Amino acid sequence: MSITLLLFAALVLLYCGTGGNKALLVMLASVVVGWALDGFSLASLMFGGVVLALLLVLLIPNKFRRERLSRPLLHWVRGMLPTLSETESEALRSGSVDWDGDLFSGHPDWARLLELPHASLSAEEQAFIDGPVTTLCSMIDDWSMTNELFDLPQEVWDYIRHEGFFGLVIPREYGGKGFSQTAHSEIVMKLSTRSVSAAVTVMVPNSLGPGELLMEYGTDEQKEHYLPRLSGGEDIPCFALTSPVAGSDAGAIPDKGIVCMGEWQGEQVLGLKVTWNKRYITLAPVATIIGLAIKVYDPEQLLGADGTIGVTCVMVPHDLPGVHSGARHLPMNTVFMNGPTWGTDVFIPMTQVIGGQDMLGKGWTMLLECLSIGRSVSLPALATGAGKVASLTTGSYASVREQFGRSISQFEGVQEALEPIAGYTYMMDAARLLTTSMLDRGVRPAVPSALLKYRNTDLMRVVVNHAMDVVAGRGVIIGPRNFMARIYQAIPIAITVEGANILTRSLMVFGQGAIRCHPFIVEEIEAAGMEDETQAVARLDAVFYRHIAHTIRNVLRSLVLGVSGGRLESVPGQGNIQPYYRQLSRFSAAFSVLTDVTLLTIGGGLKARQRLSGNMADCLVRLYYASAVIKQWHEEDYPEFERELVEWSLQTCLVELQAHMREVIDNFPVKILRWPLRVFLFPLGSVRLRRPADALGTAVAQSIVKDSPIRDRIVRGTYASDEPADSLGRVLHAYRLANNTRELRSVLHEAIRERDPDDLDSIALLMGHQREELVNWAIDQQLVGESDREVLLEALTALYDVIRVDAFDAEGIKKLAECTPGARQVVERK
Repeated sequence: MSITLLLFAALVLLYCGTGGNKALLVMLASVVVGWALDGFSLASLMFGGVVLALLLVLLIPNKFRRERLSRPLLHWVRGMLPTLSETESEALRSGSVDWDGDLFSGHPDWARLLELPHASLSAEEQAFIDGPVTTLCSMIDDWSMTNELFDLPQEVWDYIRHEGFFGLVIPREYGGKGFSQTAHSEIVMKLSTRSVSAAVTVMVPNSLGPGELLMEYGTDEQKEHYLPRLSGGEDIPCFALTSPVAGSDAGAIPDKGIVCMGEWQGEQVLGLKVTWNKRYITLAPVATIIGLAIKVYDPEQLLGADGTIGVTCVMVPHDLPGVHSGARHLPMNTVFMNGPTWGTDVFIPMTQVIGGQDMLGKGWTMLLECLSIGRSVSLPALATGAGKVASLTTGSYASVREQFGRSISQFEGVQEALEPIAGYTYMMDAARLLTTSMLDRGVRPAVPSALLKYRNTDLMRVVVNHAMDVVAGRGVIIGPRNFMARIYQAIPIAITVEGANILTRSLMVFGQGAIRCHPFIVEEIEAAGMEDETQAVARLDAVFYRHIAHTIRNVLRSLVLGVSGGRLESVPGQGNIQPYYRQLSRFSAAFSVLTDVTLLTIGGGLKARQRLSGNMADCLVRLYYASAVIKQWHEEDYPEFERELVEWSLQTCLVELQAHMREVIDNFPVKILRWPLRVFLFPLGSVRLRRPADALGTAVAQSIVKDSPIRDRIVRGTYASDEPADSLGRVLHAYRLANNTRELRSVLHEAIRERDPDDLDSIALLMGHQREELVNWAIDQQLVGESDREVLLEALTALYDVIRVDAFDAEGIKKLAECTPGARQVVERK
């Protein structure tokens, strides 16, 4: 009995996460109770005492444990844990862990999530969005830009400069706006609903240019000189990382800088002779300051150091001899400035190293810190904007487009497409805001930024493809009327840049997150990497047994929560969504177990197991997005009109989460572990989770069709025009008029349906372009009054106009051809 009680007490303590002296007292008390129940028999005293002693040896640091257990374990750990390159080690040391750490822990603190400060805008930031951002959107004619000018109009460039769009996050003391990252995200998102090219032009200097690096690492002299010039648009920055061969892998770039003496402004100074060849660089064709990531070497040891110094970030003025830029790429026919840049033996002084000479060799860490900021803002905002404009336009178009006398929004097949447009857009927005709130709290979310970029751009593809299915031929024909074409063409850009989604999913999200966010793995890797054996053993001894307790605890939590359906988990009661909290807690525990088992059995082989890593990344994505939806609903005070969207999002996340987790288990590389994993993580088999029911899906689809508060919430932050001559305004104008005349048109439709099938005149009225005849007929039949003539005619005209597409005569096609650049030679450096 003493052994049984002791083991039971140990398991309960592990499950509850109780340790220290309290745990020791509980175990000792359980043994004493067991002895008493056994009548203090010799066998009970002996066996109970032995088991207690063994547990104490494992729990309390001591020489025997350190020398007899931890020292042999060190060699095993060195063989099992992944070996990290210097680049990967720097990646782990940069950035911060926030809510992603809770999800990896297996025991997310939901109360803490709800208490975290949420993304918000100041009055000044909101005024800027309502004023200059809206004005800038109204100045943009995307068709003219992309098919005639192949550039932003000069007045748009001037307005961007004058209104400080290039200095959104630069502090006010340097002439910038000093806005929050949430405001930065909202601005990019709104611009993207009008023009991808304009949004990219604004977002890159604020998130991926030298400005961010200068703010974080620049010398005082560099900040005082460059930041005011960048804020006012006097200097246009770009940052060049991608090389033709190495891609964006800074550890493998061939671009170099050789430490040497050279002439700068008439003086001999210490500097770098820089050679580079970069491509896909946004703003490079117009940049006056070219930021570069290069590897620095000191073959003559002028700095007194080793020959190889490492990755370094520098700034090169565009007008130096030997600098080549100005040629352009055309990414999927969007017209934001993008192109190659190269140079050979271009000399710059050490003052052009970002952060000065002391920052030589520290460029990779600098990039990782700042990339986590930019990657959290730019493309996630653009993708969310695409979802919002797709929701706004497609929902409106589906509402007013009629077939067989009915709005196509009533067709279940169309609703199946509208449903994910609305639901995924809501989820993208929630995840975007959760991540920008981290940035505004000073967090550098390396893992959330990667998963957000991957998932939001992937959902952008899903949403826009569904939108194209709904608008059908209306979305296929290119021309000034098309409101979806440019977003559709831009999808591959978002998928590819800032880390291609394939590699982000299969290598970065889980590969880095499993180590960075794990409460113990980083310390174990550091211990394994120590050269001093005694120090390594002591370091491992201090962490390894806590790791084992952590793993056992999550195994127990997964088993118990799996059997109980999560009912034993204490969760917040707000919103009446406790079942979702409990399932998410249960899956978080299972995810943590899978993470530990993967690292301890596959270890360094994880990089080659990209299917496994990709499915684990997808598990984390669903946990994160479900958390974001809950957080967003909480911050908006649980409005009931959002419940259907919230429940749709949570149900979708849970179903997909379970599917990816089962995929991991069913294909786990160590086959002997598949059965135990199924038993402990899914003790009763797969949870009876189902995708949202048809009724819920229909309600979500209708959320972007009907003029309602939930529609306003989904499309919040978009640029909206009601101007009939505008591609977007044409749809919204027709939508407004259709809603205003719904009853009148219903009378018309009913009368036409009941017409004499042999009446040729009434049949002719069904032709969409015979609007005046139709209205005259309706008045003659006393279906509507004379006072309704103008408003009904205006609505019918708008409804016909919204389905029309562009057609170009021979002269029009010739003019388009004349606007296309004739020179198609490749000017990228060979």
